[in-house]
Amino acid sequence: MIPQIKRILYATDLSQNSNFAFRYAINFAQKHNANIIILHVLEELSPSTRAVVDSFLSKEQRKKVFEERITHAMNCIKKRLETFYEKELQDFPASADRVESIEVCQGFPVERILIKADELDCDVIIMGTHGKGILSHTFLGSTARRLLRRVRKPVFVIPLPKGELDITVHDV
Repeated sequence: MIPQIKRILYATDLSQNSNFAFRYAINFAQKHNANIIILHVLEELSPSTRAVVDSFLSKEQRKKVFEERITHAMNCIKKRLETFYEKELQDFPASADRVESIEVCQGFPVERILIKADELDCDVIIMGTHGKGILSHTFLGSTARRLLRRVRKPVFVIPLPKGELDITVHDV
């Protein structure tokens, strides 16, 4: 039986490549009549950084900072979506309705992506990756590489083409 793809988890780190990869998520959703859930994970602080933060901020202050980070990420995603829709989906307005929800959570990215993909009953995961410097040909992005080792769902890892600049990211 051919697998049905009805829900796509699009994992974004809000980097330059994330908008480039979103084009693939939209295209995939159009082709399969699927919905997209956008996920951004705010990475956990290292234990040493957490100790420093805990020594300077009260519990209430830490909670406020965390809530501000979530609000900032949500606003950034929403602004990018608006820009993307205006620039790239003028001829396909129904595609804007493909985004079912936006999820922002905190944790270790690979863990949260795996948990959310199962929790939200997603059929595939789409994410971008980028190489850095001389290691770009040797290593897949660390999050993508770790995810691929553990995932049990199809994953599409979209590389940013060499020399590609994503204009829509810079407009936000």
